[in-house]
Amino acid sequence: MNLGKRSRGTVALAAVVVAAASGCSTKAPESSGGGGGGEAADVQTDIGVEGETIRLGVLTDFTGAFAALGKDITNANELFWEENQVCDTYDVELDIQDTNYVPQNGVQLYSGMKDNVLAMQQTIGSPINTALAPEYEADQIVNFPSAWSKTLTEIPGTGVVGATYDVEIANGYSYLFEEGLLKEGDKVGHIYFEGEYGANGLAGTQAVAEEMGLEVVEQQIKSTDTDMSSQVTAFKAAGVNLIALTVGPAALASVATVAEAQGLDVPILGSNPVFAPGLLAGPAANWLKSHLYVASPVSSFDAHPELLEQYEAAYPEATPSLGVVVGFGMSTLMKAVLDAACENGDLTRAGVYEAFEGLEEVDTDGLTVPIRGFETGKSPSLQSFVLQPADVPGGASVLAEAFEGEFAAKIAG
Repeated sequence: MNLGKRSRGTVALAAVVVAAASGCSTKAPESSGGGGGGEAADVQTDIGVEGETIRLGVLTDFTGAFAALGKDITNANELFWEENQVCDTYDVELDIQDTNYVPQNGVQLYSGMKDNVLAMQQTIGSPINTALAPEYEADQIVNFPSAWSKTLTEIPGTGVVGATYDVEIANGYSYLFEEGLLKEGDKVGHIYFEGEYGANGLAGTQAVAEEMGLEVVEQQIKSTDTDMSSQVTAFKAAGVNLIALTVGPAALASVATVAEAQGLDVPILGSNPVFAPGLLAGPAANWLKSHLYVASPVSSFDAHPELLEQYEAAYPEATPSLGVVVGFGMSTLMKAVLDAACENGDLTRAGVYEAFEGLEEVDTDGLTVPIRGFETGKSPSLQSFVLQPADVPGGASVLAEAFEGEFAAKIAG
């Protein structure tokens, strides 16, 4: 496992190497049958394509547990499609709706948009994706979730943008063991949201615990819980050597504040949605910068200076998080799928689904970890970055470039 930093240069934001998409055309390939070929047919379309405009759905969170992340991911989705077309022909419009991170809201909002969108550019949150799984499967719709639960890989057409939470947090543990911040037989306190997000992160902790003889103290909370005093107090009494978190930024802020106040001086390992740069303006800032380690599917803005510049120019009042990189990464993946479908002469729902299934070894030029493809029930990637909060754009710096930890392959299956 290579944990060293490598030099990072500028990158082309929309670059992608996809085996299934080697070109782009608004015509289907010419027929090779009888009489020396025939005239190319127009690209087939159905739902969500009108003239030279493609409409994609976005179910995000502007007002719930992941509001800051949702805004940055969605802004990045919009910014990407303002400057990119499908096959240099089709413009993309987004139907953006706020679920408030409530599954019932997501189901209702999708019902209102599904007859007008070709695919789902973003659906935020494992609970919302899970609630919509039957409809997404029935509608044969391609969806890129802003969530990394392993259960989502069971939904046909859903492409998790990186390692699933269990693999991701296991890679975080690999880093901590390598750095001497955790050792075999230690005790871990894990706070996790009820539902798929928390359960999958906990599964990663449990798998590592089995391999390394760790003792796990579990604390389940609701996504609306923000006071972690009792949980941290229980961890201190138990003598934990690490706090693991599969929660949101508000809960993280409370954990850091209470841990500092109680003198529980141990590392904190978080799944990627746990941190938002706005926390560095709060009372827990210094503790987070020295104690928090985040396993992540994306790198920092150091590797993508043009993206940062572009985003700040478009949204000068925003404090950009690495959700911007996530948003550009998933948009790049969607463009690869739609370009492939267009090259195949089929921009129908079925044609887009077929193009999605054909993706292999997707390289988003460093926006995300390498994607090995979207195989049902398997983590799309075995790699993760490790980040730590810092006073830099995006609020985090890279401690370890994308790597596959010692537990990843076994957990991914």
